[in-house]
Amino acid sequence: MVFWAMLFSGCNPERTLRGIIKKETPHQKYLSRLQDAKLDQTALGQKWIAVSNSALQTPVAITLPFKETGYFPADKPLAASYQFTLKRGQKVTVRVEMQGTETPQVFVDLFEINLNDPTKPKNVASADTTGAELEYEIEEELPHLIRLQPELLRSGQYTITLEAQPTLAFPVQGHTSKAIQSFWGAMRDGGVRNHEGIDIFAARRTPVVAAVAGTVTRVNTTPIGGKVVWLSDRKRQQSLYYAHLDSQLVQAGQRVEIGDTLGLVGNTGNAKTTPPHLHFGIYRSGQGAVDPLPYVYQDSNKPGKVQVSTAHFNSWGRIGRSNVTLRQSPSTAAPALLTLPLHAPVFLLAGVSNWYKVSLPLGQVGYVAEYLVETIEKPLQTLRLANEVPLLEAADAQAAMKKVLAAGAKVQVLARMQDFWLVQNLAGLTGWIYPQASN
Repeated sequence: MVFWAMLFSGCNPERTLRGIIKKETPHQKYLSRLQDAKLDQTALGQKWIAVSNSALQTPVAITLPFKETGYFPADKPLAASYQFTLKRGQKVTVRVEMQGTETPQVFVDLFEINLNDPTKPKNVASADTTGAELEYEIEEELPHLIRLQPELLRSGQYTITLEAQPTLAFPVQGHTSKAIQSFWGAMRDGGVRNHEGIDIFAARRTPVVAAVAGTVTRVNTTPIGGKVVWLSDRKRQQSLYYAHLDSQLVQAGQRVEIGDTLGLVGNTGNAKTTPPHLHFGIYRSGQGAVDPLPYVYQDSNKPGKVQVSTAHFNSWGRIGRSNVTLRQSPSTAAPALLTLPLHAPVFLLAGVSNWYKVSLPLGQVGYVAEYLVETIEKPLQTLRLANEVPLLEAADAQAAMKKVLAAGAKVQVLARMQDFWLVQNLAGLTGWIYPQASN
């Protein structure tokens, strides 16, 4: 209670002025409150800050759509981070759901990674679980990173869902991305030029609609495009180009909303010998034609259901087979991080589909298929200690000692690594010992 009184009491004038001068994210505001209360000087506060910074340097590589369920314990500061790459024209949506008796406030931050200096990612969007979902349009085709971190001293189960969506509506009424049959860059006129757009095939006189709210800037006829309509998208500083129309149903200067009809599908211009279709292009200010596919492509894939048992999160497990691969992401095609021996200890952090996200005793994080992981409910063996030995808090010679185990005491071996064994004494206390302590 003292902690919360210190953290949430009053309004510090310095903090108020800082918020006016520089707009802070929810995560930064919380950190400022920790600092104002001098809690950043405590061991717990320092650990929270360290975990926050470490997450930016050690994200898990993922592809979208992605869904993960995990657990944030109250007694151990944790953060989860994920790295992905999308194309300009797409937007990422991030939803975080929390479960628990006193669920924590969770800070969600999206960063853009500068390839010239990956150690200093740029915060481009943020939210917390007290507000709406985070949505962000990708401005540069660079790696992006999501960090998820809860406040201190509150526990709860989280589910994070990330999906990629187009920033524009589909430009042909009643159709989806399956109607696209000719793509950006395809050769035209015997290789003299390349296709500067996509072709969406539909029945003649199918309505062609505004993919964005904007102003019609041109309605004319050209030898190549036939009957065309140009629509200005001022928000993104670009123009949308609709060509080969059978009819134009708007006028220059007209303001339209998403879904308003601009014309009807046809094959005018140089498309007279082809089936009716819409040629759809995007021209960005100062750049020219760009690939419109990411702007309108609707991914039909949905994030898979989390199938692993959530009951084992925030606890130790062990590898159930020899030579198991720890992977960078939850896929058999993902890069291998290292090979784990039989009965190696793994801490179960979260689950994605039928994969566990695990942490090794020395901190490395990766994914292992669920069927390769055992629980530690059934010990590997019971042994009697040959000598008096320390029961350590972690698999580290410098770790704090929980208890001194007397010579002759019995312990149950739960998991093994080369230098340390995870054991439990008859009183139910769990920790680490050196394997040479057994007889």
